[in-house]
Amino acid sequence: MTLMFLNGGAMRGEPLHHLLDGAPLVASTTTAPKYRFYSVGGQCPALVPVAHGGGAVAGEVYEVSLDALRDRVLPAEPPELELGVIELADGSSAFAMLLRRPQTSHVQLRDITEIGDWRAFRSRS
Repeated sequence: MTLMFLNGGAMRGEPLHHLLDGAPLVASTTTAPKYRFYSVGGQCPALVPVAHGGGAVAGEVYEVSLDALRDRVLPAEPPELELGVIELADGSSAFAMLLRRPQTSHVQLRDITEIGDWRAFRSRS
């Protein structure tokens, strides 16, 4: 089992939550304030680690099996994202989806760091 920070479509009540295959919720939390937060083409969120000017991003941490991560979660992610390790608000680490570097597509990115929450962003759109 591994910890996975989710901040988009796989959170509770969202359309991709079933991909977690019953993984238990560990915490509702935020990242450490070290990330820029983007809407990728209006379809999904992405984190980008930065040295300065980052913010905290809201999400949920789940204890996910590596099999579920490999077979269900990762195949559902768009090509603009890749698996990485982030720092949570309490200083611990978790896997999360980061914006792929170098960027592999020309999809529009919108910086939503000031909102810091995918659901809040979607409710404003």
